[in-house]
Amino acid sequence: MSEQQKTQRGVALATAPAQQNDDAMTIDLVDLFYRLLASWKLIVCLAIVFAIVAGVYTIYFVTPQYKATSIIYVLSPESILNMSSLQLGTALTSDYIKVFDMWEVHEEVISNLDLDYTYSQMRKKLSVTNSSGTRMLDISFTSPSPAEAATVANEYAKVASNYIQETMATDKPNIMSVALEPTNPVSPNRVRNVALGFVLGGMLAAAIVVFRFLMDDKIRTVDDIRQYAGLVTLAVVPIEDSVSNENTEKKKLGLRRKS
Repeated sequence: MSEQQKTQRGVALATAPAQQNDDAMTIDLVDLFYRLLASWKLIVCLAIVFAIVAGVYTIYFVTPQYKATSIIYVLSPESILNMSSLQLGTALTSDYIKVFDMWEVHEEVISNLDLDYTYSQMRKKLSVTNSSGTRMLDISFTSPSPAEAATVANEYAKVASNYIQETMATDKPNIMSVALEPTNPVSPNRVRNVALGFVLGGMLAAAIVVFRFLMDDKIRTVDDIRQYAGLVTLAVVPIEDSVSNENTEKKKLGLRRKS
């Protein structure tokens, strides 16, 4: 036998176990799919239970949050007559957003409205954004109370406008839109939470089925013997249930006595 033939034979012998392992893996995945399909009732029931729990928790244990938004314009009407002022306003927008990080602004709003919040709590509830291509700032405040959310958002607009005029020696930003009391909460999202609970419940049930499938090493069929042990089955001997045989004999004996 030539060296090339020996090499080819060695490669063939080496790849044979790999092919068998691939076949076994394919069979395992198919079996797993059928096991999941057979357990669809468990998966659906657990998913529904988790969805109900998420819905109940969202409705009764999560406090709704409301967001109100006021809008200020960076430049005053007298400053928008030339192109240089417009370019300056665009550049100042980022600086004005930074103003709302100043502790002086937060403390003045707290003092003016006599709020029971700390400086760090106010920063978490406040958000200031700038729509792309505009010189407008959206000042939003989130609170469990719709009235408080609107009042604080409007107060932030007033305080920030005065602070910018006094400290930056520039035109006072105009308040273009005042915040109104919101009617619908921004959080929690009930539909999203229920859907998330349904998905998590289904995934948990599927994980349980997969775990039980992987831990199940019992040999039940001839195919299992060939797959896991690599042995060929020569014969199959049926085993009758001794309990059922005993019950059958008792029934026959009872019929004989009656006759």
